[in-house]
Amino acid sequence: MRTILFVAISLAVALPVGAQQRTYHGRRRELVAEVPRADDTVRVDGVLDEPVWSRATLLTGFSSYLPLDDRPAQDSTDVLVWYSASHVYFGVRAFETHGAVHATLAARDKIDMDDYIQLVIDPFNDRRRAFIFGINPLGAQADGVRTEGFSPPQPRGQTFGGNPPAFIDLSPDFVFESRGRLTDAGYELEVAIPLKSMRFQGANRQDWALQVLRFVQHSGYQQTWTPARRGAASFLVQSGTLSGLHDLRRDPVIEVNPEVTEALNGAPSTSDWSYTSTPNLGGNVRWRIVPNLTMNATVRPDFSQVEADAAQVPGDTRFALFFPERRPFFIDGIEQFDAPNNLVYTRRISQPDFATKLTGRFGRTSIAYMGAVDDAAASASGDDHPLFNILRLRRDILQASTLGLTLTDRTEREGFSRVGVADTRIVFRKAYTFNASMGASASRAPAGGATRTAPLWDVGVNRTGLRYGLRYAFTGIGPDFEAATGFVPRVDHVTAVAYNRFSWYGKSGDLLESYLVRQGFDWVWLHDRFWDGKSVQETKIQVENVFNIRGGWVLSVTPVREQFLFDTRTYARYRVLRPSASSTGTDTLAFTPSPRTSTGVVLLRLNTPQFERWTGRLTGFIGKDIEFFETSTARRVDLTGEVDFRPTDQMRLTASYLSSQYTRSRDGTSLSRASVPRLRLEYQLSRALFLRVVGQYDHRQRDALRDPRTELPLGIFDGTQFVRTTDIATRDFRMDWLFSFVPSPGTVLFAGYGSSLTEPDAFRFRHLERVRDGVFVKLSYLFRR
Repeated sequence: MRTILFVAISLAVALPVGAQQRTYHGRRRELVAEVPRADDTVRVDGVLDEPVWSRATLLTGFSSYLPLDDRPAQDSTDVLVWYSASHVYFGVRAFETHGAVHATLAARDKIDMDDYIQLVIDPFNDRRRAFIFGINPLGAQADGVRTEGFSPPQPRGQTFGGNPPAFIDLSPDFVFESRGRLTDAGYELEVAIPLKSMRFQGANRQDWALQVLRFVQHSGYQQTWTPARRGAASFLVQSGTLSGLHDLRRDPVIEVNPEVTEALNGAPSTSDWSYTSTPNLGGNVRWRIVPNLTMNATVRPDFSQVEADAAQVPGDTRFALFFPERRPFFIDGIEQFDAPNNLVYTRRISQPDFATKLTGRFGRTSIAYMGAVDDAAASASGDDHPLFNILRLRRDILQASTLGLTLTDRTEREGFSRVGVADTRIVFRKAYTFNASMGASASRAPAGGATRTAPLWDVGVNRTGLRYGLRYAFTGIGPDFEAATGFVPRVDHVTAVAYNRFSWYGKSGDLLESYLVRQGFDWVWLHDRFWDGKSVQETKIQVENVFNIRGGWVLSVTPVREQFLFDTRTYARYRVLRPSASSTGTDTLAFTPSPRTSTGVVLLRLNTPQFERWTGRLTGFIGKDIEFFETSTARRVDLTGEVDFRPTDQMRLTASYLSSQYTRSRDGTSLSRASVPRLRLEYQLSRALFLRVVGQYDHRQRDALRDPRTELPLGIFDGTQFVRTTDIATRDFRMDWLFSFVPSPGTVLFAGYGSSLTEPDAFRFRHLERVRDGVFVKLSYLFRR
């Protein structure tokens, strides 16, 4: 009754006599909304009291999306929309009668513990990519890009895909205004998004795709304006439409962002501690030539304010670890470079002296080019400057399908690494997608020599139905494949996978809201052995069970069974070291890897609900696993826990602990262990002022390697001789703090300090020795015209 009365009073106050307001009800399939154009301006203060709001289009009739879709939303939400020649405006009234509203003064992109509204806007109406603008009840912002059908690399043991598959990147920051306030019936938002902050069509009259999501933290539910089915192959295809936008300002936009940094880096010297000063003057330029074509350039960019990567412990030590891109120049427009098989990985460009990007869209074709001159330290000789060229083309076909081409090149002296791959993604029958790519690489060492070539190909089909899903895929990468601009951690394999998923959904109010089981098989062959008809190298079967429990609890239990046949070529540099019988020397004997070996582990995950002040996650990996250094089995116990606290509306404390231990199955001795506690404190003094302190202790130990057959020590060839492996221990303690003043993206003041220390005994904190430190100050200002 209170909600009905509030709505009636709001409408009575907001609507003058005779005002015409169009209403579009999502549950009634009124999904094409005509939006009024006005030359009015408003004060963005979170109060929808200006007369123009009475003429705005009203979007209402939300549906439930998570945990159950295609049902009326549990809460009422009204969204008002209008636009001018230079801005698009949104007003939101979110009514809440079932529980408390979660709202804090959160840092940018850190509103996931709060209630919030997410505007998903696709100005090109192609329903493949969209800008996302998130706003919590106090107006704090989160923004980025959503891309359909793309996902980042997944760690070993994780099963496939989302439902539907998508990649949401919160790295980009856009300039827009937002304010919010709590009300007796919920909360109210006012948002103004400049057209200068978005790419959009060049036509005079255009339609935009729009979806509005509401996240309710006390229940863990998600709601959408248009009825969206979780079993569909595309989320963006199910968006509504803002119709008839016209006479938008399409003036060129130039942003000049000079930056200056002064850094003092300290390290021990022969006599005392010494510091070196490294001033840096650089900057960025962004030129939106036309609304659908943008050029970016950077000269000597400074990335000192970027937070250090959290430590990781690899489960499969044969492959590199993936770290996401966080550097400002690269993340702007990075969605345009999305490519299958992770062929574009900008962290391969370490510290460019100069880089440029050109991104645009012409009709149904997208083009993205990046060129860079990297620092000499990234070259093999230390004197050359590697050159990078990356081109990504994509053509939209049918309703939600694409054709693509990726061309990359890294050149250094006489050496190069070049890749060309064509790909397609076809969506059919709403729930099915067909994916395929084919290409090759050509590479040569910087010192010259023979050119090596190798193929890459994959083909697969997915079904993302609500109750039944599948993924069948077949992939091959040649032994000499090299992608120096991408992240392809494994080559020389042919892999076949077959997964099936079954989902069950309870009734509204049930304790168990949903249950799904994913059962899958993986087969891996060495590339040439597959074509020669040889036996499979690795097999895996896993059964993932996911329980969604009322209130937002999620429990996942995944037993995994694997078999491995070790590749003898990988261990060609190994020798068994045996004391010589006739002298004090050492005999080197051939090392023979273990025969085909079986393992069995269980992967556990538990996510808590978003409580008012905290949320937590726990992951466990327990069982008999492979230890690839010794080609033997080991008892593995990995535990990772993380808790996010919000003691006050301005403070956020994230505490995590990673523990990993491998114990040899044959004798119970410790092979390796790692303990990594990490503490991150963030204090938001205001929306523009921010303080961050991060502390991490990384303690790792690895025993000297032994032959699993004879227990004799192992030696590894270092280029001149076989060197016996030894115990390895690290006890690194790292502290970083950062003070930032960011009134708007691009205009910043950063001041930071970082220090690395070590000690002889782990976690004693008695004889800490500083090994390096540094302090920096960075200033930058965004000039926009």
